[in-house]
Formats: sequence, C-alpha cells, structure tokens
Amino acid sequence: MKSLPKRSVTDKLKSLGVKTANDLAQPKPASASPYAIDSVVAGAFHPTPRGDVFIAEQTYLSDYRHGNYSIVCSFPLALISQWANDTRLAEIPLSKFAFLDTETSGLSGGTGTYAFMVGIARFTDDQFILRQFFMRDPAEEPAMLEAIAEFLAPAQALVTFNGKAFDAPLLTTRYRLHHIPVPYKDYSHLDLLPLARRLWRDRLESRALKYLEQHVLGLTRSSEEVPGYEIPWLYFDYLRTGDARPLAGVFYHNAMDVVAMAALLTHVNEMLQHPYAGSVEHGLDFVALGKLFEDLGHWEEAARLFERGLELNLTEADFGLAVKRLSILQKRRGDFNEALRLWETAAANGHIYAHIEMAKYYEHKCRDVKTALKWTRSALEHVERADLPAYMRKHWQEEIAHRLARLERKDSI
Repeated sequence: MKSLPKRSVTDKLKSLGVKTANDLAQPKPASASPYAIDSVVAGAFHPTPRGDVFIAEQTYLSDYRHGNYSIVCSFPLALISQWANDTRLAEIPLSKFAFLDTETSGLSGGTGTYAFMVGIARFTDDQFILRQFFMRDPAEEPAMLEAIAEFLAPAQALVTFNGKAFDAPLLTTRYRLHHIPVPYKDYSHLDLLPLARRLWRDRLESRALKYLEQHVLGLTRSSEEVPGYEIPWLYFDYLRTGDARPLAGVFYHNAMDVVAMAALLTHVNEMLQHPYAGSVEHGLDFVALGKLFEDLGHWEEAARLFERGLELNLTEADFGLAVKRLSILQKRRGDFNEALRLWETAAANGHIYAHIEMAKYYEHKCRDVKTALKWTRSALEHVERADLPAYMRKHWQEEIAHRLARLERKDSI
C-alpha cells in the first residue's frame, strides 16, 4: 500500500480553511504625496549617523533690519550679563551665540511632547544663518537631534524666549530619551522673556514675542503667519495626510520668532547701554530701566533714569508710582533733601504713602513729633476721603492708627 505524501503544516491549515500570511492581501506601498515637504519649502535632506533629516536654510545679511532694529548686537553684553548673573555672557563673542526656538507637538510640555521643528540661527562671516530642522515623521527624531547637535557644536551660549522653562528642558528630555549627549549642557543661556517682563510689564498689555515684535520692534508679520496654538494640529494633519502645504506658515512663524529674538537682543542691549541716545522714548521705559538699574546696584544711574521718566508724559497713577520708587531710592542713598522734595510733590497730589513717609521723616530724622502727627492725621484724612478697595482702606487705617497712637503717646510725655 502506497503511503500518502506528507503534507506541510501550511497545507494542513489551508485544508481547514485557515488563511496564512501569504494569502492575505499585502498593503500597497504608500504613494508619495505630491505636496511633500521639499516641494513646499526650499531645503535639502541632510545625512546623519541616525538617518536623513530635512533642513531649510535662510541667510540674512548683516545690514538686515527686523522692523526698526538691526539683528547685529553691539557687544559686550555687560549689563545683561550682570542682570542674568552669568559673567560668561559678557565674554562670549557674537559668533558663539545660537538663537533657538522650537515648534512642538503640544504647548504644555511634558514627557510625551516633542519638537518636530527646531529653528537655530548663528552669525558666521557677517551673515545670520538660520537653519530649520524638521522631521517628516517622529521616527526621524534621532536624526534631527544629531543634526542640531552638529550645528550647535561651535556655539557657547543659547538665546531663547521662554527657553529656560520650555524649549531647553523639552529638548534635553528628547536627547536623553535617545541616549544622545545634550549639546548645550554647559552653555550659557540667556532667556529674553524674563527681561522683557522687567522692561515692559507696566507699559504693554502682553510680553509675547510676536506682540513685542509689533509694538517694540515695529514689525507686523505677513499673511503667511499662523497662530502658535494652531501649530501642533497643523503638524498632526500633515502626519495624517502627507500634505505639507499648510506647514509653510509654520516655517515662516518659526523663522520670524528666531530673527525677532536677535533684533530684540539688539534693542534691549542698546536700551541698557545707551538709554539717552534715542533707543528709549517712553517715560515708563525709563522708569522700568530705573528699577532694573536700582536692583543691579547702580543707584546713581537709576536715579537719573527715574528723573528722565518723570519728565515725560506719564499718567497720574504712573507718575505717582515713579515718584514713590525714586523717593525710596533717594532715601536709600541718604539723599533726604531730594526724597523730601519728592514726598512733598506726591503728597500734594494726594498720594497717601507720601504723607506716611513725611511722618516717618519728621519723627525719626528730625525728632519733630508734632509735625509727624500733622502728617499722620493728614494721611488718615486722605484715606477716609479716597475711593479705595475695602482691603486697602483697612490696611492703611490699621497702619496709620498704630502710628497715630504711638505719636500721641510720645507727644503727651
């Protein structure tokens, strides 16, 4: 009897109606989108040890002006270095600064957020070279990080806008995730956002970079601009469809952010180094500079800046606040004659704190209890008449009542 031919496991499965992998329809290779990134944005693919990454490059000549300001900062950054508490910033040449901004998959950060585009610019041979590193797919992240590290290698300092809190920590997380050394680990880092808040907190309603670009630098972005909050969704749409056309506006947005940082650094440094040479025009900007110089310990220059601010058009409220700050500074400097002049001016304009300061002066400096009592009672009268929030009225009443009781006891001895 002939033996039956041996059947393979595959044949046995087929006889039972089971389909194997070879029988299943294979996925068709994805067709290349007619709107791939290199057909929408001028750029090229750059090889790295981890694969290729797309890089768009733009060059700005040294005479380019972003709005009303040059992007070439006059160095050194002596006062900015002191404000940042980093002496290296005053020693690093312009060519060693890298201006960096990221576009990310989310606006809140966190471990799951990644940067799909990183714009970095450096000065080389009197040119400002901007490179935008873009990953077509999250799988290209290691290649992008390698390319960024290569471009950052000659630098010694980063300039960002909110980068200490967002961009740098986010990129550091991604470098560590892929076991790639963090290229900027030992760099100086100048974050312009805290400095912008110091300078324009009282004058401008927003300290967002785009707002400063328009209201300080004098540049309004073109219709290519896309709002920052839309950017993550535009990238997710690109991943889904392969259509890169909407990303042209994201490249524009990122480029403008990076170039605006260079112009903003130029302007801020001019404000600090040469405040009377035309770089500062608004009274509140002089007052803000006065506060900054005072905090840095440059009291004489701070007083000059406050005085200049008071000479310009300030609202009554801003004038009062500036007088208060200057009078406190003059008191710290020991110039009580000047402080007294300022308190008298403020008191005549109904500022309660000035009445209190006059009372302190006559009680402690002149040992004149009766005049101190007069100013304290005057302060109380102003509190009773003033239109104040309840909590503020209560604060003043308690402070004045305590001072009044002590002075009355002194006067009765």
